[in-house]
Amino acid sequence: MEQNNETSEGDFILLGFSDQPQVEVILFVLVLISYLLTLVGNTAIIVLSCLDPKLHTPMYFFLTNLSFLDLCFTTSIVPQLLWNLKGPAKTITPTGCAIQLYVSLSLGSTECVLLTIMAFDRYVAVCRPLNYISVMPPSFCKALAGLAWLSGIGNTLIQGTLTLRLPRCGHRHLHHFLCEVPAMIKLACVDIHANEVQLFVATLVLLLFPMALILVSYGFIVKAVIKIKSVKAWQKALGTCGSHLLVVSLFFGSSSAIYIQPKRSYGHSQGKFLTLFYTVVTPTLNPLIYTLRNKDVKGALRRLLRREQNS
Repeated sequence: MEQNNETSEGDFILLGFSDQPQVEVILFVLVLISYLLTLVGNTAIIVLSCLDPKLHTPMYFFLTNLSFLDLCFTTSIVPQLLWNLKGPAKTITPTGCAIQLYVSLSLGSTECVLLTIMAFDRYVAVCRPLNYISVMPPSFCKALAGLAWLSGIGNTLIQGTLTLRLPRCGHRHLHHFLCEVPAMIKLACVDIHANEVQLFVATLVLLLFPMALILVSYGFIVKAVIKIKSVKAWQKALGTCGSHLLVVSLFFGSSSAIYIQPKRSYGHSQGKFLTLFYTVVTPTLNPLIYTLRNKDVKGALRRLLRREQNS
C-alpha cells in the first residue's frame, strides 16, 4: 500500500481495511451512523436515569455506568477509525496510539467486570427480592462500580505498559484499525512468550472468569424462575434479565473470540470484523436493547416527553 508522503517516520500505520477500498467506503457510512446512534442512545439512557425518580434503582445505576462507559469506549476508537477510512492517510502518532491503547483497554476491561456485577444485581433481584434493597444499598452499588473501574485501570496499567515497552525495531505496520494489545505485540522483534502468557492470564481473569460468574448467576436465576408458577412473574423475571443477558452475549461472544483465538488469527479479516462488532456495533445496540425490551425505560421516556409538552 502506498503511504502518504507526509507520514512521520515515528508514526504507526493502521492498515485496517486498506486492502479492501470498496469495503472502506461502506464501513465509513455504517460506522458513522452507528457512532451517532451510540451517542444519542446512551446519552438518552443517562439523562432518563438521572431525571426520572423511578429509575433511581441499583439496576439503572449500573446501566448508567454502562452507557457512560460505552460512550467513552467508542469515542476512544471511532474518530480515528473514521479518519483512516475516509482517506489515504492511515497513520496514528505514537502518543495517540498509546492513549488509544490505554483508554480502550481500560474501558473494555471495566465493561467485563461491570457486566458481571450487573448479573449479580439481577441474581439478587430475582432470587432474593425481599432483601434486594438491604443487599444492594446505594453505598454498596457505588463500591461495586468503583471496583469495576479500578479493575479496568489496573489491568491496563499492567498490560498496556508491558506491551508498549516491547522493542519493535522499526516495525510500524499494524494489521488492524486500532492500537490493541494482540496486534501491538506482533510488532515486537523479541521473544513475546512472556507477553502471550500475561495476555492469556488477563483474558482468563477478565473474560473467562466473569463469563463463568455470569453463567453461575443465571443458573441460579433459571432455577428460581422455574419454581415461579405465575405467568406475570415469569414475564417480569424474563424482562428483568433478558436485556442484560442479550448484552452480555453480544459483548463477551465477540470479544472472547478475539482474545481466546489462536495468535495467528489476530489482525485477519475475521478478527478485524469481530473487533469492529464489539467496539462499534455492541455499544450501539445496548441502548436499543434496554429501551425496546424494558417497560421502565419506555415509561420514563413517555413521562419525560409529557413533562416537556406540559411545561
